[in-house]
Amino acid sequence: MQDNATEVTAAGIARLAGVGRAAVSNWRRRHADFPRPVGGTETSPSFALTEVEEWLRDQGKLAEVPLRERVWQQLAGHPAGPVAALLHTGCALLLVHDRPTEWLALAATDEDRDLAQRLSASLEGILTPRFGHATQRAVDTPSPADLLPSVPLLRGAAELAAELGARGTFAFLLGRHLDANPRQYTLTPPGPAELMAALAGPATTALDPACGTGALLDAVRAHDPRPGRTLYGQDASAELAALTALRLALDGNGGTDAPAVRTAVADTLRADALSDVRADVVLAHPPFNERGWGHDELAYDPRWEYGLPARTESELAWVQHALARLKDGGSAVLLMPPTVASRRSGRRIRADLLRRGALRAVIALPAGAVPPNNIPLHLWVLRRPGTGAPAAPELLLVDTASLAESGDVREQQVWDEVRSTVLDAWRAHDRDGSLEEQPGLARSVPVIDLLDDEVDLAPARRLPPPAAGGGAAQLTAVREELADTLRLTTKLAPPAVPDATPPARWPLTTVGELARAGALSLRTAATGGGPGGHARVPVLTDHDVLTSTAPSGAHAADDDPVILEAGDVVVPVVGGAAAVRVVDEADAGAALGRGLALLRPEPTALDPWFLAGFLRSTANNRQASSYASTATRLDVRRLQLPRLPLAEQAGYGERFKSLAAFEDTLRRAARLGEQLVQGLHDGLTAGTLPPDHQ
Repeated sequence: MQDNATEVTAAGIARLAGVGRAAVSNWRRRHADFPRPVGGTETSPSFALTEVEEWLRDQGKLAEVPLRERVWQQLAGHPAGPVAALLHTGCALLLVHDRPTEWLALAATDEDRDLAQRLSASLEGILTPRFGHATQRAVDTPSPADLLPSVPLLRGAAELAAELGARGTFAFLLGRHLDANPRQYTLTPPGPAELMAALAGPATTALDPACGTGALLDAVRAHDPRPGRTLYGQDASAELAALTALRLALDGNGGTDAPAVRTAVADTLRADALSDVRADVVLAHPPFNERGWGHDELAYDPRWEYGLPARTESELAWVQHALARLKDGGSAVLLMPPTVASRRSGRRIRADLLRRGALRAVIALPAGAVPPNNIPLHLWVLRRPGTGAPAAPELLLVDTASLAESGDVREQQVWDEVRSTVLDAWRAHDRDGSLEEQPGLARSVPVIDLLDDEVDLAPARRLPPPAAGGGAAQLTAVREELADTLRLTTKLAPPAVPDATPPARWPLTTVGELARAGALSLRTAATGGGPGGHARVPVLTDHDVLTSTAPSGAHAADDDPVILEAGDVVVPVVGGAAAVRVVDEADAGAALGRGLALLRPEPTALDPWFLAGFLRSTANNRQASSYASTATRLDVRRLQLPRLPLAEQAGYGERFKSLAAFEDTLRRAARLGEQLVQGLHDGLTAGTLPPDHQ
């Protein structure tokens, strides 16, 4: 075995064989010929992937392993680490994408060492035209020695590209890596990234001075697909700058339509490597609350046109850097923590930004739209004033927090409302210079009114409250709907509970036994999340199942999701909550989300509502749950239900279905009641409702 062979953990072996980790533990105990650990720790050992594949193949357990899963395991267990493997894969996929016949000629080489030698020279020939000479680019040409352990991975990735395309393959692998290491990266979700690109508008040249993994520049590329664009990115991390370059270069259009990509490795504030760039658009999700951003050494930097930022105001340094890199009239959109709008140490710079017309809008997003999920981050929309251009007399303030009160902002329909509200307000303000007031939501505020001692730009403090509950008419409508819902709950309430009877002694079976007998099929969500995917389908999340709401997630088309059908039964597997959902026609066509198991009953053997009802039993969940870790996990295969004829199942199924309808109606009544109570409170405290109002 090679010293630098790819390694795989027990969890990876389980995914390769399509079993649970407990099965892998059993194999290790029961089979003396199971591969020995080659690394890791005693509690989390790792194994040589080639040895594991050979053993699984000999045991007949590797026949149906998806190609994408095998490629991912090769990348995740790469001896140089997953990031180095991603960079090698991205370079090879760029060759597959741009010069497919050259790759095919190289891949015909049987010897890995020979392929690594020849591939390195070919990559130099593809990277230079794409990114410039070696001294100018962030993507280094890997040497033959670097490429040698990656050759099996690169062959597999090229094979996968025949299915997904080169861009789709890289997006899948990058997305899987980001999902597996969420704490290592500052990520901008696709929805907010697309919103920022839409606010900035079309661009021939775009810059992200803190590019990370390239989400914002990718959103620019998707929002404005015209040919002839140039995308600039910069990051202090060499790995991130290289990943961004490869992600953007693997454009689905290819050829002359592909954007020119230039990424640089540098500390943007201290040693800007793109100081000569003047872009149409700058987008940034900069680091927050940095004390060591270079305050002392940059005191006389020409970028501080609006004042030297305080040591505690690194965000205002990024704002001014963005303005300095714009062409006259160019737009910038930056994601900011809410404290930047009101900290006293930044009030002079905020005032000058307003006086000179550089700051055009401050938009408060709902908490949860962008990590960290407990903070309602702001979007600052800026424009570099042109020579002789008059300053804008009004600033647009938008607060979208109220739009997420009826649901999680990560639900697609909630985010769609946030996005449309923000864009409608911005476009009207940008076109007319003012916006008709939308109480509690949006307002164009005269700049002169903001230039007080605080220069507080927090939208929530400057927007008048909405009319109580939306106004008397809406309160009346809510009250009437609540009354109708309460009447329905009375109608749906279960009949009187009879006296207790001895527990039934049914013969029992398990989900695992039913799956083996063909009475149902068991599926879990495909892991992944290609950040490059833009065609999306709704995703049923575990949160949707627990709250009985519509599918709220979004799935990249590259992910090959498990699609729901009417009659499927969906069960959350993490968290310990006894919740089950039967998929109806409204949910059919959505994708299965992570943390969920899907059971698809055979109609001639199982009634879906009978199945769902017994799976929800508290005792059933307790006996099938594992409490060994910090999170309770449900082993769906151990869930039990009685063996009953289909006709008898139907009787139980109808009763369980009526209970589900009753539960949904109670939830709706609770939401309406909360809305009515809060609306009456607001009306009384605002003086729009008299205390003797009936």
